[in-house]
Amino acid sequence: MRNLLLLALVGLGAQLVDGSLGMAYGVTSTTLLLAIGTNPAAASATVHLAEIGTTLVSGVSHWRFGNVDWGVVAKIGIPGAVGAFAGATFLSSLSTETAAPIMALILLALGLYVFIRFTVAGLPKANLGKPLGKRFLAPLGLVAGFVDSTGGGGWGPVGTPAILASGRLEPRKTIGSIDTSEFLVAVAASIGFIIGIGSEGVNYTWVLALLIGGMIAAPIAAWLVRHIPPRVLGSAVGGLIIVTNSRTLMKSDWIGASDGTRTVVYVVLFAVWFAAIAYSVAQYRKHRDEERAVLEAAHAREATSA
Repeated sequence: MRNLLLLALVGLGAQLVDGSLGMAYGVTSTTLLLAIGTNPAAASATVHLAEIGTTLVSGVSHWRFGNVDWGVVAKIGIPGAVGAFAGATFLSSLSTETAAPIMALILLALGLYVFIRFTVAGLPKANLGKPLGKRFLAPLGLVAGFVDSTGGGGWGPVGTPAILASGRLEPRKTIGSIDTSEFLVAVAASIGFIIGIGSEGVNYTWVLALLIGGMIAAPIAAWLVRHIPPRVLGSAVGGLIIVTNSRTLMKSDWIGASDGTRTVVYVVLFAVWFAAIAYSVAQYRKHRDEERAVLEAAHAREATSA
């Protein structure tokens, strides 16, 4: 019962972050499932089955708040589904001993990307309003979908920063479009996992717990996306992913770090993490008025073109 309550709370918290930041539901939830000893393929399957419901509710909520660009959803979502199915099939074929450290490495890499991208660079907005084409979105969707299945998360960490880095779509629409298109990815990945490991390999009670927490949080997150600074959330979530998966790797047979070494690494990681959050808060406050002015200008251009 305690595990189910914890999973529901994780699902709620992860969806709050995911719906506000456009990433981290899968990575956060999968990291927890791995930490309690779940088979990597089963962990990713559990999360993706839960995401079918959470992404549906999240997509509808973002649409109601005007956070979705349907052209982007179509161009990135369909290739993403293809990549997700392929990734699920690949992960299902690996043994647990091989898959666990590989997944931890993928999650660690995604965490580092999110952490550095949002802490150091912030959110570029110079090219807001310029169209995003298939030549950019289709390959991005294919790669993000594959990484999402094999890493238990990655659709947001790969897709959201890439679109934000282009500077062509404002943050709230980037997040809303990525969250909405993730429904297609979740369905395709779930089908791949069920074919690969069988339906009996999934704990559906855990799926339900994650689903309930995520569905409660989805409408709240769609509203919060207008108010919570993504830069600060990116630093916080990226740091959490780095710390958790560093622990997994240091305890694995690949590294087998001693207790003393792990303690030193944890102290350094936590110090850098907290410093990064403080820096992101300071930078957000410093550039808050500038970012608001850029977004207001973008909204004005959208209204004129419409």
